[in-house]
Amino acid sequence: MADVIEVDALTGEVIERDFTEEELSQRAVDLAAFEESETVRLAEEEVKAAAKTSAVEKLAVLGLTEEEVKALLGA
Repeated sequence: MADVIEVDALTGEVIERDFTEEELSQRAVDLAAFEESETVRLAEEEVKAAAKTSAVEKLAVLGLTEEEVKALLGA
């Protein structure tokens, strides 16, 4: 199966071909950038979740009920 399908909008001609070396290189660069950004996003998500858990625990220590905490957090 071809990697790339090109369709000429005017003629309707369909060309199926494999990636060029340049496209393969760019694909590798794009994949590495995506993996790096995904790693950063997941780490930020974990930090945010830990902060939320900490906040909930501190509010509970102050005597807030579960319903009050949910109201404050908009949950």
